[in-house]
Amino acid sequence: MLFTVRGKAALAAGLMLIAGLVGSLNAPVAYAEDAPAPAAAEAPAAAPAEGGPATDMSEKSQVQVANPYGLEALWKAGDFVARGVLVLMLIMSAATWYIMVMKLIEQQKLFKQSKEANASFWTASSVSAGLGALKAGTPFWYIADRGHNASQHHEGTLVEQIDLSSWVTMSVSRAVEEIQSRLQSGLAVLATVGSTAPFVGLFGTVWGIYHALTAIGISGQASIDKVAGPVGEALIMTAIGLAVAVPAVMGYNWLVRRNKTAMEQVRAFGADLHSVLLSGGRIGEAKK
Repeated sequence: MLFTVRGKAALAAGLMLIAGLVGSLNAPVAYAEDAPAPAAAEAPAAAPAEGGPATDMSEKSQVQVANPYGLEALWKAGDFVARGVLVLMLIMSAATWYIMVMKLIEQQKLFKQSKEANASFWTASSVSAGLGALKAGTPFWYIADRGHNASQHHEGTLVEQIDLSSWVTMSVSRAVEEIQSRLQSGLAVLATVGSTAPFVGLFGTVWGIYHALTAIGISGQASIDKVAGPVGEALIMTAIGLAVAVPAVMGYNWLVRRNKTAMEQVRAFGADLHSVLLSGGRIGEAKK
């Protein structure tokens, strides 16, 4: 009887223990079913909206801000003095490059004609024959023609008072000087442009700064954007003046140096011609 009561009590305790264990296992499952979906199941993070801050920054970086200052603005906003300075410097620059190109072509022709004269004139039997071998209108033909005429036509009351040697020397020397004067023509323009163009540009800069400061004073705004733009625009004048002057100075020095080489050949031809004419016009005898 006692065993039966105890057995029933043990059985009841075992059933209660099993029920408690089953309840503890089912509770998390129910909680999991009632809980919301995990973060992984949530909708993906929304992408940045179009036109957001990042897109705006990239678009702003791609947009180029137009420069309100420059030569075009300087011409439109400038008065007649500023425009006159720009036109003057443009004319000076055009004249500089035109003269440099033309003088270079002239010098190249002279060097070529010097070679032709040495090859044709000095191989002739006489001055008259050599004169016919030269191309008419060239500097060497002009010197030979003047010297030949001086040796053949030495008459007249005043001319006869000068001996033939001095008369021929004077004629050849004058012809050489005329050739030198022709070679040097135009170089004075280069020298003038090289020495005055920077000051013309500086005058334009001072005039532009004066008007810029006057406009700033009238507006009453002295911020950096109101000052730097107009003043920087006025400084363009100085840069243009230097850009005009530097080629003029360099071209002048270069052409003068080439003129010296060309005149050495012209003077050598004139000196040899003078010796031939005083010897009687026989080129072969004088060259020996």
